[in-house]
Amino acid sequence: MLRRRVAVLLVVCAAVGSGCSSGQQGDELMVTDNPVAAVAAESPPAATKPAGAVTALADDVTAMAYEPESGTLAVAGKDTVLLYPLADTLGEPTTVPFAAESLAVDGGTFLAAGGNKVVRVTVDGATSDAGSFRGEPVSTAAFDGRTLVAVRNERAVAVVDDAKVQRMISGDMMSADQVLSTGKGAVVLDRLRNAVFELDVPGASISQGLRAGKGATNAVTDRFGRVLVTDTRGGALLAFSLDPLLMRQNYPVPGAPYAIAYDRERDLAWVTLTETNQVVGYEVAGEEPKEKYRFPTVSQPNTVAVDPRTGRVMVASGTGDGIQVIAI
Repeated sequence: MLRRRVAVLLVVCAAVGSGCSSGQQGDELMVTDNPVAAVAAESPPAATKPAGAVTALADDVTAMAYEPESGTLAVAGKDTVLLYPLADTLGEPTTVPFAAESLAVDGGTFLAAGGNKVVRVTVDGATSDAGSFRGEPVSTAAFDGRTLVAVRNERAVAVVDDAKVQRMISGDMMSADQVLSTGKGAVVLDRLRNAVFELDVPGASISQGLRAGKGATNAVTDRFGRVLVTDTRGGALLAFSLDPLLMRQNYPVPGAPYAIAYDRERDLAWVTLTETNQVVGYEVAGEEPKEKYRFPTVSQPNTVAVDPRTGRVMVASGTGDGIQVIAI
């Protein structure tokens, strides 16, 4: 079986205006002329007892993030964000009424995006406005003292400072689904166009774009400045470097990889497999990923987070099967 695929180190779509428009015939970023965003594979009933400790939660979890300094796990359900203290097990949560599509950690607090706004949530449950939008904000990332916000139906990324939109970055995107910061650079994942685009934030433009497998869904950044992407349709873990935007790795991962979290202390990328109800830890510091851990999970493991201090992994079910904490 082929264990490594050689990445094509060629930027197939350069800056906006290079002829790679979303409706153009022969667009190299497009997998199909009628794009449908990839989603998590539907999980079978869990056949194996989940590893670690499982806390019951009937709600379908849509997002999760862990704040290591306070030891707080934020979990987004249908209409609330639950803030769990995490010691040996999850404690009693504080409930924040907000329907969040995404959660991110920023300066010891959480940024929750949903509806037409972003709110900042402290670890004790206080909230404040972090920006309002004409469209649907679905993802946030801290960048150079400001906040980048992916606004899906506006096909754009907002640059926000002091809860005010300073400018919008748009271009060849069909859908702005997740924005990420590497510290020095930033990218946006477009699930409809099945591509990652590098952002020129100071210039308020899109600089480059590359196809992301056959159906990319989620991404994280690592300490090497790379963007790690799950290709759910293609069954692969992808790695991109920036400036210039290049695909560095395309590693086979059977089982419909979906959610992903990164442990910077151990260089582990934790990837959930929704076809098999598993979570796998890949060491990603080398030339190609190496599997180090594999655990059975709750059913429909659509979200994952990691505690970089202890290495513990948290997995939540998208069908009300609870939240799982695995010690490694």
